Amino acid sequence: MICNVINERKDEQMERTDILVIGGSAAGIVAATTAKAFHREKKVTLLRKEDKVLVPCGIPYIFGSLESSDKNAIPDAVLTNAGVELRIAEAVALDQASKICHLADGTKISFEKVVIATGSEPIKPNWLKGADLDNVFTMPKDKTYLDQLRHRLEGCKKIVVLGGGFIGVEVADELNWSGKKVTHIEMLPHILSLAFDPELAARAQDLLESRGVRVRSNSRVEELRGDRKVEQVVLSSGEMIETDAVIISTGYQPNVTLAREAGVKINEMGFIKVNEYMRTANRDIFAVGDCAEKHSFITLSLKGVMLASAACAEARIAGMNLYQLSTLRAFNGNISIFCTCIGDTAFAAAGVTESMASERGFRILTGAFEGIDKHPGTLPGTHQQLVKLIVDKESGVILGGEVIGGESSGELINMIGLMIQSRMTVSSLLTLQIGTHPLLTAPPTAYPLIKAAEAVLMQQWAFKG
Repeated sequence: MICNVINERKDEQMERTDILVIGGSAAGIVAATTAKAFHREKKVTLLRKEDKVLVPCGIPYIFGSLESSDKNAIPDAVLTNAGVELRIAEAVALDQASKICHLADGTKISFEKVVIATGSEPIKPNWLKGADLDNVFTMPKDKTYLDQLRHRLEGCKKIVVLGGGFIGVEVADELNWSGKKVTHIEMLPHILSLAFDPELAARAQDLLESRGVRVRSNSRVEELRGDRKVEQVVLSSGEMIETDAVIISTGYQPNVTLAREAGVKINEMGFIKVNEYMRTANRDIFAVGDCAEKHSFITLSLKGVMLASAACAEARIAGMNLYQLSTLRAFNGNISIFCTCIGDTAFAAAGVTESMASERGFRILTGAFEGIDKHPGTLPGTHQQLVKLIVDKESGVILGGEVIGGESSGELINMIGLMIQSRMTVSSLLTLQIGTHPLLTAPPTAYPLIKAAEAVLMQQWAFKG
């Protein structure tokens, strides 16, 4: 009798689902909703440890434009309205053999398929002296931490941001907009140097400085100083910058602890190893998002780019392929589509930059054209629009593109991204039919994307001649 009671209690602690998704950010949400859409008869459970999750790309804007992290929260109805069961709990262990996930509260969940979407965590440079001082912060996707950070920054007048990537630039600009005195420090020659060629990155830096942010590029931080709380940032040049707080935005690392301890293979860059269907070596375990392995679309080499847009594409592919693989639904590599805004000027890129293409061994041609994004240019809200294309010299295949412009830049770079993924040539681009309207697009007579392609083709003809 006693044994039966014990067994009954064990059964009560065992929950069951068909598809378990671990992680509640962008990749987890899309994996779960896609899985439910394509496998209606299956029970789909999303497991996350956070009570609320934020729109990842919206995090910098809680420090200015949004005024509160609550305005950046993803509603749970996105899941529940799709028929996904939401479970707030932390996964602490995953048993591949028994197909059981162990939770921190002692509960177990059995599953048929599991999707690991545990994301990433900010890199805090432990080698940096003073990084453990008070008022030295990172930028995790953690609402509780970020709410505390916003509160702490309210009493700060001078703030230093370390790292010139997209998040660092956006945080610096938002804090500056909210009235803080901001110094932005970047090791490379310009901010956004990893995403754009120098002539475009220089424009981004000039614009950020014109808005009031003090930028120190080509600068390395030697140490952080202070008596318990950070008070100075010391550069390798010897310059000392007084500050009330430091925000470190120097990158993220994949969160693979759960997968590693479960015996799931991790690649040399620290990501969960997956194939083009986002499946691990275990056919019942998938991984998507920041924690999953990335390959370049153009060279197939491993890469460490982490983007919510790519994470969602991976999640859709995993959700569709859980029970049956399809060669029509595979991830063929990451083309690194980026977008950001400094004021009302957008900066966007896809594929490889000119310098990156040359480093990879391609012989390339480039073409650029700067025009306007509405027509005529006297219309209110008209913005300059610059398009640069990077093209394989021999084949004419488009390898990359960069855009500076107004609000339409985000969709324009998506169009360029589609061209890259379709291995489109500049000749095909020149014959492309486009729709235009004075209030919405550049003029058909001088559409910057097509004019940039024309500039490339003129060089290609000269090369063949």
